Amino acid sequence: MVKRQLPKPAELAELMKFKKPELNGRKRRLDKALTIYDLRAIAKRRTPAAAFDYTDGAAEAELSLTRARQAFEDVEFHPDILRPAPNVNTATTILGDTSALPFGIAPTGFTRLMHTEGEIAGAGAAGAAGIPFTLSTLGTSSIEDVKATNPHGRNWFQLYVMRQREISYGLVERAARAGFDTLMFTVDTPVAGYRMRDKRNGFSIPPQLTPGTIINALPRPWWWIDFLTTPTLEFASLSSTGGTVGDLLNSAMDPTISYDDLKVIRDLWPGKLLVKGVQNVPDAVRLIDEGVDGIILSNHGGRQLDRAPIPFHLLPQVVREVGRDATVMVDTGIMNGADIVASVALGAKFTLVGRAYLYGLMAGGRPGVDKTIAILRSEIERTMALLGVSTLDELEPRHVTQLTRLVPVAGSLSQAAAALA
Repeated sequence: MVKRQLPKPAELAELMKFKKPELNGRKRRLDKALTIYDLRAIAKRRTPAAAFDYTDGAAEAELSLTRARQAFEDVEFHPDILRPAPNVNTATTILGDTSALPFGIAPTGFTRLMHTEGEIAGAGAAGAAGIPFTLSTLGTSSIEDVKATNPHGRNWFQLYVMRQREISYGLVERAARAGFDTLMFTVDTPVAGYRMRDKRNGFSIPPQLTPGTIINALPRPWWWIDFLTTPTLEFASLSSTGGTVGDLLNSAMDPTISYDDLKVIRDLWPGKLLVKGVQNVPDAVRLIDEGVDGIILSNHGGRQLDRAPIPFHLLPQVVREVGRDATVMVDTGIMNGADIVASVALGAKFTLVGRAYLYGLMAGGRPGVDKTIAILRSEIERTMALLGVSTLDELEPRHVTQLTRLVPVAGSLSQAAAALA
């Protein structure tokens, strides 16, 4: 039998050390977040439904977003054993310059609606982490303010070609003057996707008060205090607002954009040029042949065409066709550093995170964005170490199997077209 004895006070003191309470409420809640989904849960509690759902939602039935996230969850890794990787290096070279991590912050519109620090928090956190930050045409901070926030970091600018071409051309020239090094030409938004959460919430720009929004705001007074006591929202490319985001996009965007517009933008822009929104192999091949500096496989976070292709599933096919030396990036659905590792293993040179960054922003402003980056960095480093790789260059397709739930029907039109190509 085990011998029993009374515990000695000195021994109890060693075994029962009380944690010092954290008095800073924001730090306390961010410290509890271990994953991006944890940040999402905090963001949902702290942000009015209309603003949260604008960020969290996607088009129509939201199938594209659900499938994109599922595709990353359906990854099987194949680690190498007895291959130590005690010192993991996550740095990479992208578009002629370095990034401390294989991801950057994607462009997001109306960002100060999620949190008043908006793009300034994102740019500052990206600069501190040594990764690129992308400002959207529909951003709520100016090109010049982002540059002032991140003067020595990598700033990229995302461009929509508007009905009024001179607006778009002026933004290109401003970004070049400010020293932005990369232009991201987005091509998947000829018209706005149908975002049903915005319709159901009555979400508009600027926000309009209704009985529902007032009731929803009561438990979240800090958001409204911040919103009402900070400078009025201003948009770099919109001279007038009013209506849903879809209404604004449809009034501003031009469904006639073409390769002719790409040529004009290429002639205007002195830096690196990316095309974002590529969703099939032939377009990827043509764009590389046209001489763009890189392509981004993206379905706009599922916010445009619902049931669009899954970018992560498309990645191996595109890399096989355009070669591993081409700059191919991927976004949509990334919620874990392991998703980024899998993308790099299958040939992506870089990845972009949008919602993951915004969940951190809504959860805690700039410290919340820092937390997003820290979580993803930790997950990347741990996944690489467990796979037995020390650098990103060591990641190969053999490290990943994409488990498929959605298998094309034999003899479908897409397969027939592929066979004829």
